[in-house]
Amino acid sequence: MTDQLLFQGADWDFPALQRIYDACEEVALGELGLDVYPNQIEVITAEQMLDAYSSVGMPLYYKHWSFGKHFAFQEASYRKGLMGLAYEIVINSSPCISYLMEENTAAMQTLVTAHAAFGHNHFFKNNYLFKQWTDADGILDYLEFAKRYVTHCEERHGRRQVEQTLDAAHALMSHGIDRYPGKKKLDLRAEEKRAGRRRLHEEGTFNDLWRTVPTGPIKSDVLLNVERRQALLGLPQENLLYFLEKTAPRLAPWQRELLRIVRHIAQYFYPQSQTKVMNEGTATYVHYRIMKRLHEQGRLSDGNFLEFLQSHTNVVYQPDFDNRHFSGFNPYALGFAMMQDIERIVTNPEAEDREWFPDIAGSGDVMGVLRGVWKDYRDESFISQFLSPRLIRHFRMFHLHDDPEESAGIKVDAIHDERGYRRVRRELARQYDVGFIDANIEVVDVDLAGDRRLMLRHAVLKGAQLSEADAKRVLQHLADLWSYDVSLVEVDQAGTTLKEYVTHPRKLAAAA
Repeated sequence: MTDQLLFQGADWDFPALQRIYDACEEVALGELGLDVYPNQIEVITAEQMLDAYSSVGMPLYYKHWSFGKHFAFQEASYRKGLMGLAYEIVINSSPCISYLMEENTAAMQTLVTAHAAFGHNHFFKNNYLFKQWTDADGILDYLEFAKRYVTHCEERHGRRQVEQTLDAAHALMSHGIDRYPGKKKLDLRAEEKRAGRRRLHEEGTFNDLWRTVPTGPIKSDVLLNVERRQALLGLPQENLLYFLEKTAPRLAPWQRELLRIVRHIAQYFYPQSQTKVMNEGTATYVHYRIMKRLHEQGRLSDGNFLEFLQSHTNVVYQPDFDNRHFSGFNPYALGFAMMQDIERIVTNPEAEDREWFPDIAGSGDVMGVLRGVWKDYRDESFISQFLSPRLIRHFRMFHLHDDPEESAGIKVDAIHDERGYRRVRRELARQYDVGFIDANIEVVDVDLAGDRRLMLRHAVLKGAQLSEADAKRVLQHLADLWSYDVSLVEVDQAGTTLKEYVTHPRKLAAAA
């Protein structure tokens, strides 16, 4: 029996890591039918893991003061025992890079390899959002270009100037995203090659646009025509970083390139924000299947398998609503539970399952169904389609309704009956819908004929207005980039103005 074991005890070496990888690959590709990018496994220290964790898990990232701030906070928390470290970090690239922490035991290295190098890797390569929005082949080269470019800007224009521009760009990062596919997928490798040619062309375009703006009291009828002005500026525009990069009158070419870099990286992360439950659920389900199979084959000892089960149980733990650790649904817990529930429906359905899921109930092909789900859904559609009544009962979900305009006090709006199941599923899915949870803010106009004020509108949904303090801070960064006044109005669905902000640019050091 011991001859078949991949390793014995907790210690590991690099030959053992190779055996672990080969065994995981055999199960993942041969039995589960996964399709993955080539893998690159790197072993790093706890401090390096903290460093990668602080810079949003990206290798080759450019330097910024906020990454050091995050590192200092997380390191202090880790040393005090207030937080654990991620067992792994995985990069959506080709090759797919998985970082393993050298302090992990051999059992944990097996778990991490199965989870990251095969679970996450398969999801990155096959999910439709990642196919539409990310360039796995080019991201590492683009990050290297971004790092070199930021360093060059710091040397030429000064670190303070670069930090001011990056601070503002980072503040607007969540509003620097194209949310709907329509353009050809970005080729990040070609971006670096086009950067120089683009700068020359765009400088001429910006100059032509702003030369038409009158400087005296005379106002052009063409500029005062709203439709003509909006067509000229491409309005309305929800991608604020794109609009500033293309249109801000006083930004230097190097500042526009920094905005473009931040925008591309924000776009890279866009699919991950929409697939947290699915991505972690997929990786957790895959590592569970692989580890279980390796134990059945006699390649993991009972002790190592128990160690894995303890870690796995901690990962998928879901605190109750009255637990001080509760902060909503654990994406690992919800995602893994839904994957296992789909397996049950496909292999051993009940009458209720056949009624709710006629297309997959009893079909028998677990991995065929799951691979199709992983390919074609995001969190919102996945939950709205596959959250079963049985799982709703298992998690004891119900829906509370609190709208003072409709009723006094809080009432239970959905219980465990057919209508209630559908309501719970719909409301939970909505919590993962970016169209519902992200503020809908657009640039709607620019006063070209007057003071060049930039005008934005926030369409308020269900009374969810912006935090005043946060809105003022972000608008200040926006005004600094625009270099003229910025106004934002919050408007409800009836068109009533609820609040208005006006921000003036700060006097920053002139761009070189």
